[in-house]
Amino acid sequence: MYLVNATTGDVIADNVREVRNPFTRMVGLLTRANVAPSEGIWLARCPAVHTMGMRATIDLIFLDASDCVVATSPNAPPNRPAFTCRGAKAVVELGAGSRLDLIEPGHRLELAERDPRAA
Repeated sequence: MYLVNATTGDVIADNVREVRNPFTRMVGLLTRANVAPSEGIWLARCPAVHTMGMRATIDLIFLDASDCVVATSPNAPPNRPAFTCRGAKAVVELGAGSRLDLIEPGHRLELAERDPRAA
């Protein structure tokens, strides 16, 4: 799925999946040695994450209940016990070096099956 900035129309990443299964949520990106900047996971109903046991550095986007950006945390290193953000209701984890420059607090993000830039 495409992670899209619905406010601006920019594509942030082109290989993001929403994880809902408890086991899949628990594992997340832990098994990955590398995560490309264009890929990641969307964790709904998740106000905080950890990077314990991870091998890759990741970028984090914290979203409120309306899927609007509350804050970002670029280059979150492995083996940290918690990353949290007041008001966050979901977290998007992307590979380090993602297009965080295309989002600002208040922008609404969404997942799309098709590239919105395609005509």
